[in-house]
Amino acid sequence: MKPDVQYQSDIYARVTNKILADLESGNLTWRKPWNSEHMAGQVMRPLRWNNIPYTGINTLVLWGTAAEKGYALPYWMTFKQAIDLKANVRKGEKGEQVVYADKIVRDEETPEGDINSRQIPFLKTYTVFNASQIEGLPEYYYRVPETVIAADAPQRMETLEAFFAQTKADIYTGTKAYYHPVTDRIQMPPLESFEKATDYYAVLAHELTHWTKHPTRLNRDMGRKHYGDEGYAKEELVAELGACFLGADLGFEPMPEAQHAAYIQSWLKVLKDDKRFIFSAASHAQKAVEYIHALPVP
Repeated sequence: MKPDVQYQSDIYARVTNKILADLESGNLTWRKPWNSEHMAGQVMRPLRWNNIPYTGINTLVLWGTAAEKGYALPYWMTFKQAIDLKANVRKGEKGEQVVYADKIVRDEETPEGDINSRQIPFLKTYTVFNASQIEGLPEYYYRVPETVIAADAPQRMETLEAFFAQTKADIYTGTKAYYHPVTDRIQMPPLESFEKATDYYAVLAHELTHWTKHPTRLNRDMGRKHYGDEGYAKEELVAELGACFLGADLGFEPMPEAQHAAYIQSWLKVLKDDKRFIFSAASHAQKAVEYIHALPVP
């Protein structure tokens, strides 16, 4: 099977154009994906019917759709999966397309007459529906995740402290939040300087995503040469998404950034110039988060 180049281009363009439209309106749908204005719910990743979370670009796509449509339920499934659960998608409901990577193997003959097999990756799409669009599912699919109450914070902070401590990242206290690649250290303002403790951990998640780019870890190089250039914008988008993914996994809200207006303008330029980059950024962010989660617990 040969991947359709035009079809591949359309997938990248469709997803990127949707995110571009959100950015142009100043709306980062990946930052508040867990509830609409009048619905309560805990931040989390979108889930498949079997409770396995979506990852990478699919997380962004489904978060954006949930925010746009006001879906408070985290579950998504195909038409057939709903039928298998003895449920049905309501008439007239429209699903959202998600993607998955596939490969074809092509045999090529070398000048010496040998046959080399080459794997060629490509994307496919399929349509999923939110549980809010489906009738007759088992009751637990309709449970809205409980809102985290501030009174729960002390226990949650202990959990987050333990999580970030196990990374063994070199974190020291200073006046600004940034990762220094030369010294391989993260500077963080004191926790007391933040309005909420979770804001501190949200910023730390952003810097920790930068920390994964070090050559001894994921060796991620987005081509940054100086502050504010295209490579800088790309790495900042990776860190932004990484912090949001970690927030979803650990249950805290990403902190609003004072510099978002400037970031949005730089991201708009990058995404307009390269329709595939949001896929790449989401993939890099996903790898960073998986790397952090996989670090050994002492």
